[in-house]
Amino acid sequence: MRIGSHELRNRVFAAPMAGVTDRPFRRLCRRLGAGYAVAEMAASNPRLWASVKTARRLNHDGEPGPVAVQLAGADPQMLAEAARYNVDRGAQIIDINMGCPAKKVCAVASGSALLRDEALVGRILDAVVRAVDVPVTLKFRTGWSPQERNAVRIARLAEAAGVRMLTLHGRTRACGFSGQAEYDTIAAVKRAVSIPVVANGDIDSPQKAHEVLAATGADAVMIGRAAQGRPWIFRQVEHYLRHGEELAPPTVDEIRPLLQEHLHEHYAFYGREQGVRTARKHIIWYTRRLAGGRAFCERMNRIDDPGAQAAAVDEFLREHGARYGRLRDDDSADQTTPAPAAAT
Repeated sequence: MRIGSHELRNRVFAAPMAGVTDRPFRRLCRRLGAGYAVAEMAASNPRLWASVKTARRLNHDGEPGPVAVQLAGADPQMLAEAARYNVDRGAQIIDINMGCPAKKVCAVASGSALLRDEALVGRILDAVVRAVDVPVTLKFRTGWSPQERNAVRIARLAEAAGVRMLTLHGRTRACGFSGQAEYDTIAAVKRAVSIPVVANGDIDSPQKAHEVLAATGADAVMIGRAAQGRPWIFRQVEHYLRHGEELAPPTVDEIRPLLQEHLHEHYAFYGREQGVRTARKHIIWYTRRLAGGRAFCERMNRIDDPGAQAAAVDEFLREHGARYGRLRDDDSADQTTPAPAAAT
């Protein structure tokens, strides 16, 4: 599969998620099989570019290409300027966010709120495509509400503007993350345009990825929440799509050093204090379904030193590996659930 001149190694993609798909996590997802990974949403407002938060989101040092930056905003010229700014700093693909359902994003007419104004959607896409010489892609939802579905019209607007790929989350903004994803709408969009279409929403297993591709005719799948604490899902899905057989769950001995690398890169990226705090959600996702995971997470949440935090994770996984050998998704195991991440 290609996006413009960029040849992707497979059709299993990592979704942008605010507060989750930072550079360390994207690198891990790519290492574990994702053929493409989009950075978490960044603001198009130039007054925010110098902020620590936005500057960190736009840091792609050492990241494998193609580097894809997702931008959010509602002003066509501001988004065009932001696209140029990011391309000048290494972005190889610009993704426009018209899918985020978060209230604070929609309250300023960004994200999925833009779907209510198709004329503005057209102006934004025209402005951004004209502003840069790299591929522009669009991530969006099926509409504002079940009564206001307009994904096919938005898709045709995007294709006419020169957008090179569409990623459609099969829910309206009003649906949030509840209910079933609308794969029939994704199929309708695929039939309506000639550019690649990526299916997103509720893809949580290799079998589900295969079913969604068959049902929609989509060119690729994008996985978000199912990769939280399970980034090896990308290679499992890719293997199943390529060979029609399941990979065995990873062994603890295989995954433990990868998770240690992820944590140490995370600390280096965020700094000591913020790194320990923001690593907790990843640790909870990694361990919540394992036997003894609830008690471990409660203890881990009281650790405020990065070295001690990483050592505690390593010790827990060593003990789990000695007992079970493999990491297992066990719905009967102790669980603890952090606040959900906002998919973008």
